[in-house]
Amino acid sequence: MKLLLNGTAGGAGWPEPGCSCVSCAGLPAEHRRPFELVVDGVARYPFTGPPSGYRPLAGGLGLAGPDGTMLVHLPAGRTPPPDGPARYDVVLIDLLDRPERLGALRRAGLADDATLVVAVGLDHRVRSEEELARRLRLWRAIAVPDGTELACRPAGRSPGDLADDVTSRAGNQGSARVGLPRRTLLLGGARSGKSAEAELRLAAEPYVTYVATGPTGGEDGEWAERVGAHRERRPAHWVTAETTDLATAITGATTPLLIDGLGTWVAAVFDEYGAWEGDRAPVVARCDDLVAAWRRAPEPIVAVSDEVGLGVVPATAAGRAFRDVLGRLNERLAAESEHVALVVAGRPLEL
Repeated sequence: MKLLLNGTAGGAGWPEPGCSCVSCAGLPAEHRRPFELVVDGVARYPFTGPPSGYRPLAGGLGLAGPDGTMLVHLPAGRTPPPDGPARYDVVLIDLLDRPERLGALRRAGLADDATLVVAVGLDHRVRSEEELARRLRLWRAIAVPDGTELACRPAGRSPGDLADDVTSRAGNQGSARVGLPRRTLLLGGARSGKSAEAELRLAAEPYVTYVATGPTGGEDGEWAERVGAHRERRPAHWVTAETTDLATAITGATTPLLIDGLGTWVAAVFDEYGAWEGDRAPVVARCDDLVAAWRRAPEPIVAVSDEVGLGVVPATAAGRAFRDVLGRLNERLAAESEHVALVVAGRPLEL
């Protein structure tokens, strides 16, 4: 099956005519045209009434070719109906609209490591092509220029064939990411966007355990509202574990973990041992256990922590102790991480 992508943008194109946002302002006119797909030169999306030898799938969103290749296109707001195949060979998807839809596809077995995932519907929801490429590497997907023709084959090809197809026909605009970094530490100040960045990194994974270390809110209505907003933002298929036993959570993990966050964890451990004014040796021991577990983590981890080195010196001994413990923990975990970034105003700065 040959796919000709005459356009890869959303309905208004990218840049959008008349739009002066930073994303559109940085691109030439018609950089990406509205989505247009032609299959084998004979079938055009949407796939209603395809020619002989082709079979529509997923209510016209998908197509089965004469060679057995299974294709689906998922525009914004759509999920594949249940009348599709066991898996798709090609998924064309608007990943700027809820990338967790790709994670749900993978969880259901409709996409796997041999599925070619191509981002379409691209527009000014992302600030630049560079930021798009960064996200797609995390999500194991690619983007291609308008006018690209992709040669696709049915199930049975190896993941390496994806790179061959894409680099030969798409000018190496993207490549599939091979696995997540084992350990990622994201640092940032209050309201820096660090939690949203952590969630973005794991959005397209089929299985994720969200490890919440903070209190649920109790009688504090404002805090409970914040916790609820975090829960609402997370993909529905993620599992949530509320615990401060991070060493056990890490060493016993069977899915990627998102730990949010280490600042509330340190505070909880201080509370547990009454260490704000007393002996802090048990807190240090718990940090040692966490670092040891982090070092031998069996599954990928993304952890969120507060950067404590940019503020004023705390006015109390307890505040200074908290700063010292968390700052030292951040330093030790960063030394044992494949990827570390500081998030400032929603933008990750790699360290």
